[in-house]
Amino acid sequence: MRIDETLTIDERCLEERFVRSSGPGGQNVNKVSTAVELRFDLRLCDGLSASERERLVRLAGRRMTDDGVLVIRADRFRTQERNRDDARERLSDLIRTALVAPKHRVATRPTRASKTRRLDGKAKRGNVKKLRQSRINDD
Repeated sequence: MRIDETLTIDERCLEERFVRSSGPGGQNVNKVSTAVELRFDLRLCDGLSASERERLVRLAGRRMTDDGVLVIRADRFRTQERNRDDARERLSDLIRTALVAPKHRVATRPTRASKTRRLDGKAKRGNVKKLRQSRINDD
């Protein structure tokens, strides 16, 4: 399965099971196994680095089992083929997201000019509020 230009997942890492869907659908839902349970064994996949695996586990959340298997269940559509494509697309989107390393944030400090502008704005705002206050006449 091709994820992007550089990464391809071996089909041996994937296991598909067709199960019965839940929800409405009449008799068809009780007879036909159209939902797909796609299982991706992270231990067998050697195309991901350790940091990418870690990000994938964090992104997967509850979908990751204790054995290191990512389980994606797709039952949006009425046919096996569309559910199969949907599950594979969701898996590839998740892996593509995990491939992107987060940018390192560099802490910055405000400049003297920005501090001065902020304080000038606060003083101006305080003067406007002071002018709006009602005055008590001393007659």
